[in-house]
Amino acid sequence: MPVEFISATHTTNTTEATGPGRHGGFDVDYTRRFVRALDDGGFDWTLVAYSSAGVDAEQVAQFVVNNSERIKPMLAHRPGFVFPTRVAKALATLDRIGRGRLGLHIISGGNDAEQAREGDYLTKSQRYDRSEEFIQILRKVWTSTGPFDHEGEYYRFEDFATDIRPYGDTIPISVGGSSAEAYRVGGRQGDIFGLWGEPLKETAEQIAAVNAIADAAGRPRPRIWVSFRPIVAATDELAWAKAHQILGQVQRTIAATPAGARYPVPGDGRPANVGSQRLLDVAARGELHDRALWTPLVTATNAAGSSTALVGSYETVAKALLDYVDIGCELLSIRGYDPLNDAVDYARYVLPLVRQELARRPEATALAG
Repeated sequence: MPVEFISATHTTNTTEATGPGRHGGFDVDYTRRFVRALDDGGFDWTLVAYSSAGVDAEQVAQFVVNNSERIKPMLAHRPGFVFPTRVAKALATLDRIGRGRLGLHIISGGNDAEQAREGDYLTKSQRYDRSEEFIQILRKVWTSTGPFDHEGEYYRFEDFATDIRPYGDTIPISVGGSSAEAYRVGGRQGDIFGLWGEPLKETAEQIAAVNAIADAAGRPRPRIWVSFRPIVAATDELAWAKAHQILGQVQRTIAATPAGARYPVPGDGRPANVGSQRLLDVAARGELHDRALWTPLVTATNAAGSSTALVGSYETVAKALLDYVDIGCELLSIRGYDPLNDAVDYARYVLPLVRQELARRPEATALAG
């Protein structure tokens, strides 16, 4: 399959660099402009994120479908809060509305406190076990031709049947994370596996770990999705000046943010999830890795989400993204600190460079022939 680009759906123009907004988490006009910019700019996917305090992700995914022609929402979902049979029907319905434009990103949850905000008190290991059972149920609902029963560790039901099916054969399912539990579930169940942007060596090691589990399970290896926060400009010098300006904005915003608010301050302690811990370890080893991977924003935000930047000219960042393609990444997630304007710049200057280089490669020529 071709290399694809993913953004992340911003429902306001606020980020770590700007602090809280004034639109209650959903500025409808801004979100519509953002989605249409992604659609027009040639992005393939857009993540619809999930958090306990955020807007309802399922309805935002519906909004994306209704306000676009081609881009596909990658809907984040936390198993445990909605029964899987209901989720399977809802997703199949949305996939039909979008004529096959839907993916599902399973978030098992790496933070006990965040899970408890919505009443989930399982351990991390139990949450991943539940996610695996949840995925298995979804796929059975989407493919079964008649009623079936299920009795598992976390879910039980009898004589379930539905008339609604996905637009195609199924809906692609993504699993993300950096823990052994995430590798296990992703390798055994995922069509896609999501990683935050680490240096090339560490990313290749994680890919190998997931692939080994998929191989042992006798199933196709998941496509790899890797996420960055690129900071780009016409020249390397301008991009680095912009990067340091953004870092200053983020530091000032976080300094003014009360502890426990959306973006934790560094003094709040080491994050519970393995992905954030790994990013902090990378940042502790140095600010710059490989061609353009920059880590001070990891430290500034205490690795609260995807926070490694690729810094440089359009050409430099395109080459850095291609470095990740070369180690097996097929989905490149890029979003910025000025979401709409950055998405327009990526679409205008970065995506074409990556796609032009890929089109020149021998394997692309062979596929075309």
